[in-house]
Amino acid sequence: MKLWILFFGIISLNLFNSGFAQSYKRVISISNPLPFDRNDEVIAIAWQEILAKYPGIDTANFKIIDIKTKKELPWQLEFKGEKNIQSILIQTDIQGNGTVKLEIQKGKSLPFKRKTYGRCVPERKDDFAWENDKIAFRMYGKALEMNPSEMAYGMDVWVKRTDKLILNERYKRGEYHIDHGDGMDYYHVGLTLGAGDVAPYLKDSIYYSKNYRRWRVLDNGPLRTTFELEYDYWNVNETKVSVAKRISIDAGSQLSRVEAKFNNDKTPALPVVVGLAKRDEQGVMLLDEQQGIMAYWEPRHGEDGTTGVGSILLTKVSKMGITQVQILSHTICRNEEPVVYYTGAVWDKAKEISSSNGWFDYLYFFKNRLSNPLKIEIE
Repeated sequence: MKLWILFFGIISLNLFNSGFAQSYKRVISISNPLPFDRNDEVIAIAWQEILAKYPGIDTANFKIIDIKTKKELPWQLEFKGEKNIQSILIQTDIQGNGTVKLEIQKGKSLPFKRKTYGRCVPERKDDFAWENDKIAFRMYGKALEMNPSEMAYGMDVWVKRTDKLILNERYKRGEYHIDHGDGMDYYHVGLTLGAGDVAPYLKDSIYYSKNYRRWRVLDNGPLRTTFELEYDYWNVNETKVSVAKRISIDAGSQLSRVEAKFNNDKTPALPVVVGLAKRDEQGVMLLDEQQGIMAYWEPRHGEDGTTGVGSILLTKVSKMGITQVQILSHTICRNEEPVVYYTGAVWDKAKEISSSNGWFDYLYFFKNRLSNPLKIEIE
């Protein structure tokens, strides 16, 4: 009897090991179709694809290993505001025309440094601020409207020269117009679209809404932060319009992704613009309608340095133009179909991009990456 028990025990153990190997020893191949290196890129794999190949995966007990280097890679389970996992995010480097092979192993993952973060800031007039390890931004809330002299509308930039997350510390200090060694806020928005906000455009006029009224965080790092801002209806040339903006930022990126979904009670096609604030002094501009890229290397702001801003529209651009105070990309938003674009900024004092050419090259390379996504296969 003991021999039979031992025999069946060995069979059970072998079956378990076989199942373990099938569930956790598959290879995830990620290939780069471009001849250029792609560093710190965050990739997303649908969670259903993971479950199909790893049916026994324990979400509290796995790690992701680069097979060649044996290094553990940072990852994040992405929910997109849902109860169930929607995808897994992985950050890695891939050489030009190269392939990285990853393995999911059973075991406790290392604690990874948070690289993205966002929150509502009710203690500072309902700002909503977000950041990653490169740059920071904020949108203004309802409380700012109480003082007309302070009123601003578009997207604000907080420049950084550290990979640390700084929002909470800056708000706590209350001195974010002073550089304490990690950057500052000197970007001026005023009544413009700032560093890439979006608004309806009819009869040669931008129709600004009031500031956002409701917010919801969908995911909050360590590799991607995503949130939604909702704006109440306002009158746009006798048409009632509302908008919801879903904004996300990835680790390692100078740009945020924006999905702006406009609704109105009259027309199925609403003209809108994405805009960048323009200064009185001379700067360097890029307007590429065909690629959907507009950018502005601002004039130097004294000892504070120089900011570059730029946007990449994935929704087709009908035209681009320059006004006295803004650079505008024109497009059409249809009901229930969001305008999708990337927008962001860079600071020369961060010592990564220090010229207009460097900034414009970054935007073109970013667009090239979007047009040539990494190829993912689970073997």
